[in-house]
Amino acid sequence: MSTQATAEAITDRTPLLKSRLGSFLAVVPLSIWVINHLWDNLSAFYGATAWEKSVTEYANPFAQAFTFIIVMLPLLIHTAWGLVRIFSMKPNNLAYNNYGNLKYIVQRVAGLGVLAFLGAHIWLAFLHPRLVEGHAEPFMDIAREMHYHGPTLMVYLLGTLGTAYHLANGLQTFGMGWGILASDRSMRRFEPISILIFLILLAMSWGTIYALYTAGAAYGPAGLDVG
Repeated sequence: MSTQATAEAITDRTPLLKSRLGSFLAVVPLSIWVINHLWDNLSAFYGATAWEKSVTEYANPFAQAFTFIIVMLPLLIHTAWGLVRIFSMKPNNLAYNNYGNLKYIVQRVAGLGVLAFLGAHIWLAFLHPRLVEGHAEPFMDIAREMHYHGPTLMVYLLGTLGTAYHLANGLQTFGMGWGILASDRSMRRFEPISILIFLILLAMSWGTIYALYTAGAAYGPAGLDVG
């Protein structure tokens, strides 16, 4: 093979490699972290002590820093990859109004919403309490906000809805990109699994929100115990 032909082959493979890398970073480790984070947050049903131990406490500072790095680096790379795809896409939903095209555009819109939600969530629930206030976010604060601050409740409901959809549908995209789902038949067979994953993630998310909302009734709007 000539040098020119080799260079052209590498150039042709580059978009595919970038797409697979972006898809990989969306599923591993971000998907694993999201599922684990939702599972930990379900401890809100058992009260403040259980939630804070599961969600905000770390064995040592290195564990906290390591967790932050393995989440933030893939998230930043996946975000950059996703934004490039969003701004380069050319929707043709009006010409081809089908289910696949609808999922494609909803996935991109959900991605923008998830980006805004995660940015706010990471800053308000993780970085700001630790860097500015000097401690992890207390259970009382998030529970009170869920119960007494309507915009916070709505943002979490919509943000977790978008996250559940983006992740569940992204698993199908991952399978397509990596050749796991290589035919229309395999994609149709995976569709119910994707919907089931979406419903499970949404149930875990909204279950946590319900637990926090219910617990928040014990605190007044100013954070005072009214029980």
